[in-house]
Amino acid sequence: MKHRRPILIALLTFVGFLSGGWFFQGPNSQANNARQRARVFESVLRYVAEYYVDSLDPGQLYDMATEGMLDQLQDPYTSFLRETSFEELSISTTGDYGGVGLRIDSRDGWIQVVSPIADSPAARAGLVSGDQIVEVEGQSTHGWSTPKAAHILRGEPGTDVSITVRRAGFADSLNFTITRGKIHVNSVEGTKMVAPKVGYLHLTTVSRQSTSEVLEAITQLRSQGAEGIIFDLRFNPGGILEEGAALADLFLDQGQVIVETRGRGPSATETYVAKRSQAWPDMPMVVLVNRATASAAEIISGALQDHDRAIVLGSPTFGKGVAYLLIEVTDNQAVTITSSRWYTPSGRSIQRGISGSRALNLIARQRAPDSMEVNPEPTEFRTDAGRLIDAGDGGIQPDIFLPRDTLTDGEQLFFATIGSKLPDYRNVLTRYARELKGQNAVVDPEFDVTDGMLSTILQSLRATGIGMPDSIFEGGRSLVAEQFGLELTRYAFSREAELRRSAATDNQIIKAIELLQQAGSTEELLALAAQN
Repeated sequence: MKHRRPILIALLTFVGFLSGGWFFQGPNSQANNARQRARVFESVLRYVAEYYVDSLDPGQLYDMATEGMLDQLQDPYTSFLRETSFEELSISTTGDYGGVGLRIDSRDGWIQVVSPIADSPAARAGLVSGDQIVEVEGQSTHGWSTPKAAHILRGEPGTDVSITVRRAGFADSLNFTITRGKIHVNSVEGTKMVAPKVGYLHLTTVSRQSTSEVLEAITQLRSQGAEGIIFDLRFNPGGILEEGAALADLFLDQGQVIVETRGRGPSATETYVAKRSQAWPDMPMVVLVNRATASAAEIISGALQDHDRAIVLGSPTFGKGVAYLLIEVTDNQAVTITSSRWYTPSGRSIQRGISGSRALNLIARQRAPDSMEVNPEPTEFRTDAGRLIDAGDGGIQPDIFLPRDTLTDGEQLFFATIGSKLPDYRNVLTRYARELKGQNAVVDPEFDVTDGMLSTILQSLRATGIGMPDSIFEGGRSLVAEQFGLELTRYAFSREAELRRSAATDNQIIKAIELLQQAGSTEELLALAAQN
């Protein structure tokens, strides 16, 4: 049914229906044409409802027509959000929801507690990393997806939910009745000193509290002696445009442009500028980005790069440079409609696949197609200091291109041997980590992964049906040790301990530390970047 021919009249039909009658009147040929198509649509709708081989009520057909119409726009950011999708979007932009406060994942067919959120109802009740949730309200969770479990565990603050868990080291299951509360998920995690005079923070999303959380985190790091900051925007999918602009404002001088939006409607065109003096003008910064850095996170990195406020290090970003309207159509459903595109202060389009001036010309043509004088596209973009920036085909191109460490030939062969059984490999690591936690086998977060641990993992892989020769396992040995070390650290200690362990082997963080320890100022940092 995906390739049905939904068209705009589906929307017009809704409007006509809701207004109590058709509003297409007069001799205008376009109105008459639309009216005729609306009648055709109503006829097709009626015939499908009556005669289609499977039973479909008109409500289902209207939903299908709505989704099909939006699908025909071929815009991934214009979409119809049902209850669960709307709920996820609301949480990502506010950081707030009603629930028990757990980070969870689906492992080995069960729902696994990655970590409880600090001071949440789940944490106060005593749930810990590594707990396996086997029942919720008396229902087995075997085979549940992570989104399904998250949706069921959420609910109105003040309501109760019963949870049964299996915990490593305990023979019997443990039962909890937890009263849901209002949960706030911080957008900043992993704040720490990673080297003398170098602080680090990871912004995971751009939500309504992000600016205040970043301000608090950097203030804390400065009090601990940080003179330079690593601002990690990797895997940040973005969020609220205005919050992204406010966050960039922390690091820019008053009056500097942060981002420009361009769209057809007058309200869709706006220039955001810094409204205050920057908080830490003497603090050099390295911004980490990757292919999963998107949307408002790209606004931040693009503005800091264009104004020579920070060095951007990593790999090119995703290239989601559009704003959309979020319109609630019912209490738990909404539609998102792309309304404008975004441009960095130097004029680069953030949206991948279209350059800045080309996008502006297209918008201008839509406004006045017969009178638009097309401007030539610029051949180069430069920062305030005159540094040449590679615009690429959208997104933010890093000043220093440094991808994460690639797999060796031996590691590639190891994963090729695992093949489609990668989930089984992950489950082996999780089961063994939970087992060692139950035995209190590790007491120091900086433990070494021993030969005995790796030997056990190899035997477990073979027991799951993965034919793994000794020689091939040897080629992936270092990577297996690294991944298992992170898994065991998470369950035996905490998510924060896992992040600290990960940073110690992260080549992008290591490079950022090296640059910041050599540079005493932003100017010196820019000079170092030019040499790389």
